[in-house]
Amino acid sequence: MSKAALAEKTALISNHLEGLFQPTDAFNDRLYEAMRYSLLAGGKRLRPVLVLAACEAVGGHLDEKALDVAAAIECIHTYSLIHDDLPGMDDDDLRRGKPTNHVVYGVGMAILAGDGLLTEAFSLIAKACGDTPLAAAVMRELAEGAGIRGMVAGQGQDLLSEGKRIDLDHMQWIHRHKTGALILAACRMGGLLGGADEKSMAALTGYGQALGLAFQITDDILDVVGDEALMGKHTGSDAKSEKATYPTLLGLDQSRALAEEAVNDALAALGDLQGDGSLLMYIASRILARQS
Repeated sequence: MSKAALAEKTALISNHLEGLFQPTDAFNDRLYEAMRYSLLAGGKRLRPVLVLAACEAVGGHLDEKALDVAAAIECIHTYSLIHDDLPGMDDDDLRRGKPTNHVVYGVGMAILAGDGLLTEAFSLIAKACGDTPLAAAVMRELAEGAGIRGMVAGQGQDLLSEGKRIDLDHMQWIHRHKTGALILAACRMGGLLGGADEKSMAALTGYGQALGLAFQITDDILDVVGDEALMGKHTGSDAKSEKATYPTLLGLDQSRALAEEAVNDALAALGDLQGDGSLLMYIASRILARQS
């Protein structure tokens, strides 16, 4: 049942994204094409699915507003991937099995495509939620997760730590911000949309924090042992960039054990959820088995 629900929500999001950013005139068609190239390239859609799953888990409805908010966080995630792949960042030429945005459209247009997706994410929320306290709360969660106290902070430290020996606390700080903050924001945004009470919001927060950690650890593991064909990107990029990762510091076995512990923490956090958390539980349970 949860597998079918996950597939249904992934399809809902993909269909909704298809309708976004259609060129309005001949002068912006190349920019919109570059934005849509990366936005519609596929992927797990984990973050927007978490928005919808968290919303439903606390009794909310999956209406057009929820889909727009889910699309907004996917726009943020996609912008971050476009910029991550640039020569000045991770310098990757393959993403989701396709040439990266700057390889196809050039560095300048790739930067602008990312900028466009970042900005339009907040426009989507504003249009969906209107001039309401909900709009302000949802946008604040997204800004915290994506900005200088979240993802961007982690990316900055990730760049600064390349080639340096850092300890486990420093590496975990990077990963909690670089990857975990946006996953946490997705869970909390869904809770806000669904009208979560204080107890349920605390449960979603604990779940999101643990899930983000589990996701990053498995991401690090896959960069070492993953199948490039399944992942749609090159493996070994962390080692090439001399990044601090869980396998580098702790080895594969201990990394796998930590990932399992984080998944168990995520599942335990849902014990205080006032609603049906079955899809959230299923998502967490699948983290350890993911291949991309």
